[in-house]
Amino acid sequence: MPEPRAKKSKRIFVFLRVAVVSGGIVGGIFWLSGEDKYSGQQRWSSLVTIFRQMNIGIFAAVLGIFIFSQIIIGLRWWLLLRSQHIFINFWAVVRLYLLGWFYNNFMPGSVGGDLLRAWYVTKHTDKKFEAVLSVFVDRVIGLVSTLVIAVFFYLFFLRGRGPVVTSTDRRGFLESAVEYKGVLLCVFAAVVVIFCILLILKKSRSMLAKLSLSIRASAVSMIVKLKDAIVIYSRNIGTILVVFGLTVFLQLLTITGFWLLGRNLGIEAGIVYYYVFFTLTWVLGAVPVSIGGAVVVEILLVSLFVRFAGVTEESASALALCQRAVWMLASLPGAAIHLMGAHLPESGKRNLESTKDFFIDSKKSMD
Repeated sequence: MPEPRAKKSKRIFVFLRVAVVSGGIVGGIFWLSGEDKYSGQQRWSSLVTIFRQMNIGIFAAVLGIFIFSQIIIGLRWWLLLRSQHIFINFWAVVRLYLLGWFYNNFMPGSVGGDLLRAWYVTKHTDKKFEAVLSVFVDRVIGLVSTLVIAVFFYLFFLRGRGPVVTSTDRRGFLESAVEYKGVLLCVFAAVVVIFCILLILKKSRSMLAKLSLSIRASAVSMIVKLKDAIVIYSRNIGTILVVFGLTVFLQLLTITGFWLLGRNLGIEAGIVYYYVFFTLTWVLGAVPVSIGGAVVVEILLVSLFVRFAGVTEESASALALCQRAVWMLASLPGAAIHLMGAHLPESGKRNLESTKDFFIDSKKSMD
């Protein structure tokens, strides 16, 4: 009985993530089909004009910087593994990291990229617990370094600056939602009604209670992992500092690339805004409410640039879409790695080949 319920919960989780992304895409299409009251142009036409002026060479350079950063982040994880005397080939670690990146950005299932990395890295070593814990530590370092960048540049450069009002008195991205307040109110009312129905029905009430317990258990598990990580990695504080500094450098390098791309798109905002807005949306986008943070990251990034940096909605949207394109293109090597079985250890590859040969021979015998 528990197994079907678990499968049902996973299906609901997948459905919600797909629904968020689908709803965001539909909303974006409606927004693009509208007309900007200040310029009199269709938003879609303005967006196309912005993309036409983009230099493909700069976009390719940003993509190259991002892929390079992902490989070096694989080095970060490799160093964490070696600090626990887990000696796995560097390129094998990079392949596992790229595989996880692909799953994070493309796959709607409940199996995230980190969980996938944790599963496959245990196939390469006998130190199962330390290998799984390294994935958790790797994620924590990435999130903490991102927050440090956002807080540092906000406190020293943007603190005290309020919303920017442009000379044309353009509305912010969030303010433009007033046009669709009727639709938003209907959606809100539907959510409230569904939630009330869930509370009334006995089965759904039980499901919500189990979901609450599951969230609490996950939080407790995370705290335990964090405690274990502190105990284990406290003996390797030098490695932690090195990988932390490396992560900060790579994130600044990547965001600087997006700043250059933004300049090419006609965005005049200073680079400090990029360091704060990009890192903040990356952290919030890590919350698994959509596929790879899609829609969530884009809405937040556009809102911040429009409201606080005085950027037009169309230019900010073009920048956000460029970031999504870079992420998805950089994820494709992970798909190739999965199809070729390059994420498996040598024994796993041999088993995979044997399975393929078995099916080929079976097909031939049937013919």
